[in-house]
Amino acid sequence: MNIDKKTKIVALITLVIGFILGALFFSGSDTEKEEQTTEVSAKAEVWTCSMHPQIRQPEPGDCPICGMDLIPLESDTEAADPDAISMSESAMIIAGISTYKVGNTDGIKEIALNGKIEVNEKTLYSQSSHIPGRIERILVSFVGEYVKKGQIVAYIYSPELASAQQELIEAYSVKDIQPQLLESVKMKLKNWKVSDATINKIISTGKKQDQFPIYADVSGYIIKKNVELGDYLEKGQTLYEVADLSKVWVRFEIYESDMGLIKKGNTVNYTIASFPGESFSGTIAFIDPFINPTTRVAKARIEVANSGLKFKPEMFVSGTVKTKVDSKKSTISVPKTAVMWTGKRSIVYIKNESENGISFKLREVTLGPLLGNDYIIEEGLEIGEEIVANGTFNVDAAAQLAGKPSMMNLESGSGSTGKNNSSTTNTMSDDKKVVLKDDKTAINAEAKKSLQPLYKNYFDFKDALTKDDFNTAKKALLEFQKSLDKINMSVFKGESHNVWMSYQTELKKNTLHATHSKDIKELRMPFEPISNVMIAMTKAFNPLTETAYVQFCPMANSDKGANWLSKENKVVNPYFGASMLKCGEIKETIK
Repeated sequence: MNIDKKTKIVALITLVIGFILGALFFSGSDTEKEEQTTEVSAKAEVWTCSMHPQIRQPEPGDCPICGMDLIPLESDTEAADPDAISMSESAMIIAGISTYKVGNTDGIKEIALNGKIEVNEKTLYSQSSHIPGRIERILVSFVGEYVKKGQIVAYIYSPELASAQQELIEAYSVKDIQPQLLESVKMKLKNWKVSDATINKIISTGKKQDQFPIYADVSGYIIKKNVELGDYLEKGQTLYEVADLSKVWVRFEIYESDMGLIKKGNTVNYTIASFPGESFSGTIAFIDPFINPTTRVAKARIEVANSGLKFKPEMFVSGTVKTKVDSKKSTISVPKTAVMWTGKRSIVYIKNESENGISFKLREVTLGPLLGNDYIIEEGLEIGEEIVANGTFNVDAAAQLAGKPSMMNLESGSGSTGKNNSSTTNTMSDDKKVVLKDDKTAINAEAKKSLQPLYKNYFDFKDALTKDDFNTAKKALLEFQKSLDKINMSVFKGESHNVWMSYQTELKKNTLHATHSKDIKELRMPFEPISNVMIAMTKAFNPLTETAYVQFCPMANSDKGANWLSKENKVVNPYFGASMLKCGEIKETIK
């Protein structure tokens, strides 16, 4: 009995120890496996889009924005900075994103110039007639003919000279009594450039000449002929214009943006299409002190010796000039593809790498001059920083869709209001609104005419959106962008100039991504802020010859409501198309 009791006690103790050891060795392992399984499951439950990393879904499928297959989110690569947009390396490859390390540049800008060979204005001369009368014979017959100084170019019959010759003969007959009269008549003839030999011949023969010659005052080539046989000339009237082509000008056009870089004394290397394989160079001798108000260019000239008349006026010339850019700091440059700009705002995207992955963050920069394909950066970047060089638009689009700071909105958050019952129109986000004045502002007929293509493209854009026609809508928006670029701001005078500049700036901002829209949904995004500008402009400038209607949909713009402009007095909704074609109401009529 004692043995059995001890055996039972030992067996019981052994069993308890076994349970404890089993719990220590196996239950911990099961817990770890369970945690690992849960972690893997959690990872597998999050799916994202390589092009739109803001998308997070619990199961595989298609991206609701671009339609691409979703991929599993391998790790939490969300940047620690809430204003940065994170992106995987595979997403960067698909989006065509490459980066560039900021460095110094020599600050040498090579500027391309176009121009042509022109007549040296210093050698121009207008051959005039010193005798009033009718042209009886003309010896200069065509433009381009060479005349030599002292050559007879025409014969003129002059009634005034006929009378003066008679006076000369009569004055000579009484020269002993009135010698002063003879000298007076001679001086009268000399003022008409009648030579002493001709005067003496008239006196000696006692006969009047019917025709008098006109002599060339200078040598050169006729560039313009002003008279024909039988024309009657006044004293001092021009017969032809002549130029000495032994020296010519090469005149280049300088755009307004390059005026501060090109100086008198710069060397220009140039080529002429008529002489392939040859190159020439010269020094800028003069730059116009004014610019053409229409073309916005000034002229710079080089004076060139033209032996053998090799260079002929109107030949086209292409040249380059290298100039050193003056910069406030050490000269930093970046590729122009890295910079996005609108109005005075210029931005780049800075690349950051951390244990969480790769992210990009917007930064404003101050641009200097453009050096070929690079911009000088005056402020905003430091040497060694890495920025997006290609694919900047794709990064910015992802930032906009994720509600991060972007070119359109430097502050976080997106969305805009379409309600407009005040005397101003708001565009952009609720956090950063741009107020557009719509007070009556007079513009001239030329300015109104320049706006008509813009309105046509806008209404085409609106109509295509109502039909859910992506291709036509995108084409109309691109045409809208082109029409906007073609409008000459100089036609807006006085206060209307500043008002137009505010409209133009906002329209350019909202058409900047037109070429990158992939579907009708993306095309509808800029339509609301564009419409706000068009409505404000219509109220202010009154450029339309027909009635326009401000229409409003309360469900558009994430239920905040949005306006649009229409020529029809019935509602056809461009924000939803066929899904809610008649949703909305007419809020205002603009006559």
